[in-house]
Amino acid sequence: MSRQSCRTRRTRRALVVTAAALLPLTACTASEEQHAPAAKAAAGFPYTVTNCGVKTTYTAPPTRVVTMNQHVTEVMLELGLAKSLAGTAYLDDKVLPKYEKEYKATPVLAKEYPSYEKLLAANPDFVYGGYASAFSAGDGRSRETLKKSGINSRLNTEYCADGKTSMDALYQEIREVGRTFGVTDRAERWITDAKQGNATTEKKLAGVDPVSVFVYDGGDKTASTVGGAGIGNEMIKRAGGENVFAHLPKPFADAAWENVVDRKPETIVILDYGGTTVAQKKQRLLDDPALADVPAVKNKRFAVLPLSDMVLGVRAPAAVDTLARQLHPGLNEPKK
Repeated sequence: MSRQSCRTRRTRRALVVTAAALLPLTACTASEEQHAPAAKAAAGFPYTVTNCGVKTTYTAPPTRVVTMNQHVTEVMLELGLAKSLAGTAYLDDKVLPKYEKEYKATPVLAKEYPSYEKLLAANPDFVYGGYASAFSAGDGRSRETLKKSGINSRLNTEYCADGKTSMDALYQEIREVGRTFGVTDRAERWITDAKQGNATTEKKLAGVDPVSVFVYDGGDKTASTVGGAGIGNEMIKRAGGENVFAHLPKPFADAAWENVVDRKPETIVILDYGGTTVAQKKQRLLDDPALADVPAVKNKRFAVLPLSDMVLGVRAPAAVDTLARQLHPGLNEPKK
C-alpha cells in the first residue's frame, strides 16, 4: 500500500472521529438556541403613535436622528437626547445658551434643508421635521419616500392638517416624543413645569384688559403675520393680547397692509430672525406713511420675540411670560 493511500485512510478516519465528537456539541447548541429566551424589549415598547395621519410602531427608541428646523432640535436637546442626534439642519435664530454646547457637537447637514442624498448619507433611522416644508415631496423628502428607505419620521403637530394648535398640543408633542425615545419621565417633568409656568403667568394677568396685537414676521408688499391656526395665536391670548389676524386659517399667513391699518393694532410684535434685523423691520414700519395713524406705530409700541419663541416648541411657555411683560409693562412694576 502506498504512503499516499495510507495517509488518505488515516485522514478519513480522523474526520469521522472529529465529526462524531462534535455531534453532541451541535445538538446541545441547537437545543439551547431553541429554548433561549427572546431578546428583552426596551421598557415601554412596542409603542404605536399616529402623527399627522402617519401611523408608526416603534419596537425600540430611534438611535440616529436628524432634526430639521430649530424648534424640534431644541425639543430633543431639552429631553436630554443629544446623543441620539446624527445631524441637524435649518437654524432660524440662536439656540438658547443652555443648548449651545450640545448643538455645536451635532453635525450640521445644511444651512437650510439638506438634499435627500445628503440626508441619507447621515444614515438616520428617524427624521423629525418642524415645518411641513421639511418633508417636501418636490424636494424628494416626503415621509412616504423616507419610509420606503426604512426611515421613520415625525412632523411637529403645529403643521398637522387637523385644526388649531393649542398649548395642549404642545404638551402632546412633548409627551409623544418622550414616549418615542423612552424618556417618558423627562417629558412629564417638563410638562408639569410648563403647566406651572403658564398658570403663574395667567395669575399675573388676572383682570388685565387685552391689547390688540399685529405680529410682523416680515414682508414689504404684503405683511407676513401670525394667523389663528398656530401656537402663536394662543400665546398672544395667554399673554393678554388679541391677534388682529386670528381669523386667518394658518399658523403664518400674508395680510394686506390695508387690513393692518383697518384693524388698528395697539402693539406690534416683531419676530427676530434671518437677515433682516429688528431695527430694520421697525424702521420699515415707522417709515411707511400708510401706517402713520396705526396706534402701535404712532405710539411706537413694539415688542420683540425670536421666531423660535413663537412656534410649537419648548420655548413657548416662557415666551408667553416674556410677551406678557412687553404687552403689559405694568406687570414689571413692583406692587405697592
